[in-house]
Amino acid sequence: MLECIAEGLPTPLIRWSKEGGDLPVNRTFFENFHKTLKIIAVSQADSGKYKCIATNRLGSAYHVITVNVKAAPYWIKEPTNLVLSPGEDGSLICRTNGNPKPSISWLANGIPVEIAPEDPSRKIDGDTIIFTNVQERSSAVYQCNASNQYGYLLANAFVNILAEPPRILTSYNKLYQVIENKSALLDCAFFGSPMPEVEWFQGVKGSILQGNQYVFHNNGTLEILKAQKDSSGTYTCIARNKLGKAQNSVQLEIKEPTMIIKQPEYKVVQRMEQVFFECVIKYDATLIPTVIWLKENDELPDDGRFIIGKYNLTIMNVTDKDGGVYTCVANTTLDSVSANAVLTVVAPPTVPPIVYDHPDPPYDLELTDHLERSAQLTWIPGNENNSPVTRFIIEYEDALHEPGIWNYQMEVPNVFTTVKLRLSPYVNYSFRVIAVNEIGRSQPSEASEKYFTKPAKPDDNPINVQGIGTEPNNLVITWKPLTDFQSNGPGLQYKVSWQQNDGQDEWTSVTVANVSKYIVADTPTFVPYEIKVQALNDLGSAPDPLIIIGHSGEDLPMIAPGNLQVQIVNSTLAKVQWEPVPLKFIRGHLQGYKIYYWKVKHLSGKIKRHVEKRMLTFSGNRTHGMVPGLEPFSSYKLNVRVFNGKGEGPPSPDETFKTPEGVPSAPSFLKITNQNLDSLTLEWGPPSHPNGVLVGYTLKFQPINSTHELGHLEEINIPANETNLILSNLDYSTRYKFYFYAQTSVGSGSQITEEAVIIMNGGEDAAGSSGTPNGAAVAAAGAAASRPALPPRPFG
Repeated sequence: MLECIAEGLPTPLIRWSKEGGDLPVNRTFFENFHKTLKIIAVSQADSGKYKCIATNRLGSAYHVITVNVKAAPYWIKEPTNLVLSPGEDGSLICRTNGNPKPSISWLANGIPVEIAPEDPSRKIDGDTIIFTNVQERSSAVYQCNASNQYGYLLANAFVNILAEPPRILTSYNKLYQVIENKSALLDCAFFGSPMPEVEWFQGVKGSILQGNQYVFHNNGTLEILKAQKDSSGTYTCIARNKLGKAQNSVQLEIKEPTMIIKQPEYKVVQRMEQVFFECVIKYDATLIPTVIWLKENDELPDDGRFIIGKYNLTIMNVTDKDGGVYTCVANTTLDSVSANAVLTVVAPPTVPPIVYDHPDPPYDLELTDHLERSAQLTWIPGNENNSPVTRFIIEYEDALHEPGIWNYQMEVPNVFTTVKLRLSPYVNYSFRVIAVNEIGRSQPSEASEKYFTKPAKPDDNPINVQGIGTEPNNLVITWKPLTDFQSNGPGLQYKVSWQQNDGQDEWTSVTVANVSKYIVADTPTFVPYEIKVQALNDLGSAPDPLIIIGHSGEDLPMIAPGNLQVQIVNSTLAKVQWEPVPLKFIRGHLQGYKIYYWKVKHLSGKIKRHVEKRMLTFSGNRTHGMVPGLEPFSSYKLNVRVFNGKGEGPPSPDETFKTPEGVPSAPSFLKITNQNLDSLTLEWGPPSHPNGVLVGYTLKFQPINSTHELGHLEEINIPANETNLILSNLDYSTRYKFYFYAQTSVGSGSQITEEAVIIMNGGEDAAGSSGTPNGAAVAAAGAAASRPALPPRPFG
């Protein structure tokens, strides 16, 4: 609240202003005839000089009041938790403001950083902690305290150095179903630190997916833009980081799209007539469709005149309000299609039109000539209703086995009203007839009298007979049982017979009922058997059944492959050969062979502490296999095992082999520091994967002018034990590009590149420089870094 008392005649008028700005909007109020200025909800922005100006017709006077607003600390940027991987960089920022300016202090795990245990990766820079090349021991809870005489702020932040190999979070073998020509999204949710890279393969061991038809999302999801039939199958994603890898497989099924193959048609009907809309759909056989009908995109009226069939809609006794647009909607769990038809309701003409309608049902059905396997059915057609009948459909009911269910028997052209029916034994038949014309089907006729055919022995034997052992000492015989309709009589049973397929055994038989499998116990392991299953009932047996070959259960293989040999192809590939296991020792269906291999040590002398065994599978009766992805200059061990449907046999004796030297990876880093106006220092780290004994390094460098043209290329060979090099006689204000790589006796490895510009400090020229390191600076960055502000001096 500011006051300004002014004297004068006439009485002066008072007005207020703020130097360098406006009075606060919506927070400024005047009292006592503007002599008092009141500002509410004061903030630090209200500090400044306020001018009170008094004026009358004789002159003016003013007075300046200085306002200084003090403030307790408040946040500009509060530190937040930080998660890093080993070797990464990061920072914590604790930025505040206040009046007076708050002081910042840091604590690590509750101890002031000045006396806390030293952490080489940590550097304090005022309100910022900078972390460089962090290690797992760098994890800590940091506290930031910002305070002045009016208060303080305190915040905690957890710095977590996380090293996690990849983990796949998506369920194994998750099934995705997609309509053909639609996009498919296959998930590969993952977790790891450092952030893993994700690759996708089709199948388990296919090539990497690539191409415009795929979109690879950052969260690991694979999007197939337009899925085709051949897109079905297994997809495998692999997440990798420097700590390891993880993989997962998912399944993709491509379904046929739902289509309306017969759409409802435009209809014009008279009042009180009925209308029939058809909507026949085609859909994938593995999906369950539903068909609904809408009127004007809303539900049908709750009216008994609307009769909904499987693929049709009938409206009885049509009224004017029934007119409009009707929509047939076919839905599955994966897609939806629809089709429209318009119904127009008109008044009946003054002259009654010819009515075309469904035929009336046939009547007076008569069953004659009763034989064991046949009978004759006769009927009288009903009224055709102005549309000739084209055919008759005969249906039957089996009151003994399926009462109340009508099944298709046959159909005949319209010229027949008598038909000879083929019958099965032991069925309590009744028949009905349906007439069909262009309008549609009639209602079914009344059922005929019942006719119970005599029982007989079965005509058919069970199908899908199989013999597969589930244990090493059993044989499980299964079959598809006959239906009641196929039984031909009471007392349906099955005679199950088996014998070893060596011609030296007798048939063994059992008779069972109401089952579809039989387990033979105490069998030899994995022996072929002849098997047959014959149907029989109280009247006799079916014809002799077909004999099928089955096997008793498998057991684990007994011995390992022999004569294991390893042939080195190159520094990363080996060929393994072995003698196959004789079939009698496999004791099951031969599935293939597996190679287990692991790295023992690097030949430089470093023994691998944590042995990670890897496995390759070779299907079928193989005698060799290739082992790729080996590390050069290393010692490995491997063994081979045969496997069948039961599992793996014992391993062969371990075979030790060594891979030769290869070319090294790139040096781990290349750092450039400034030493003088015409020189700089290169520092480097050895390759993370030397792949042999390093014999030296090669440095190549050349200047680059303002148009990025390259100058003369210099080359320097450096001994393997050196880690830095001073380059002299360089031109200041010139950009240089450096290429650096390591060598083994095999050859040169991948190169690492850097660029640097020698520039002047403080606007001095070279001649005016003191010649000390402070007289020049080096701007260093990767090959993709932006150009410096000072233009480079042209060479040549």
